[in-house]
Amino acid sequence: MMRGSCHCGGVVYEVEPPLRDVVACHCTQCRKVSGHYWAASSVPVTKFRLVESGTLRWFESSDAARRGFCEDCGAALFWEPKPGHWPGDGGPTMHFAPGSLDGPTGLKIAAHIYKEDAGDYYSPEGPPPAPSKAMELHGACLCGANDYSVPGPMGEAGACHCGQCRKISGHYSVSFAVDEGAVTWNRRHDREYPTAAGGRRGHCPDCGSSLWFRDAEGGFWMEAGAFDNPTGGRLTDHIFLAEAGDYYHIDDGLPQWRIRETDGG
Repeated sequence: MMRGSCHCGGVVYEVEPPLRDVVACHCTQCRKVSGHYWAASSVPVTKFRLVESGTLRWFESSDAARRGFCEDCGAALFWEPKPGHWPGDGGPTMHFAPGSLDGPTGLKIAAHIYKEDAGDYYSPEGPPPAPSKAMELHGACLCGANDYSVPGPMGEAGACHCGQCRKISGHYSVSFAVDEGAVTWNRRHDREYPTAAGGRRGHCPDCGSSLWFRDAEGGFWMEAGAFDNPTGGRLTDHIFLAEAGDYYHIDDGLPQWRIRETDGG
């Protein structure tokens, strides 16, 4: 058996190999929930078991599926298709974030889907495109309980592969620096999760979407995947590759750092 969990430990699960190789999904739903784009492996539901589920919450994201997340830390964990929408041979399956697994996975990314819905600040495969033009950025969580805007353009956005970002996003996160006072909240219903280094993370307690991060010194970053195109942003680098998942490699030619001198988490 292989074990996985959210960041705070409120949700723990086990899956029995073999696991399906990973599919990376760039659809709008997955981008909003994870803060960048989501990735998932899967097993038949008979090979899946919840060990701890005290903080597990489900969101009905469509007529075809529901999404499971930790209501305390906001970790994006599961995607479960409903009867009549089972993929492949028609049997019930549980899809889970490989970034939430503990230890080596032995998996690889087999496909990228919904690439046409990707954020304009990165490319699903290869180098990011040239930045678009954007005077104002609009973002929202998946359920719409949080709706906000910030002055554009997004500018430089950084990818973080640390264990915390991996567990919470389910893959890895991309965010950009924002003056917190410049954020206009049209609707706000977020929940804060404290981190070990004195930072705080914000997510929607209803749908689980990742929204923002504030470090101990007051620096503020917003999750890039929650924003509509065009963003005027461009992915610039990758940090904490020493803690990255073993099932993917970076192919965009951008600078990579195994660690960073100051851990903002």
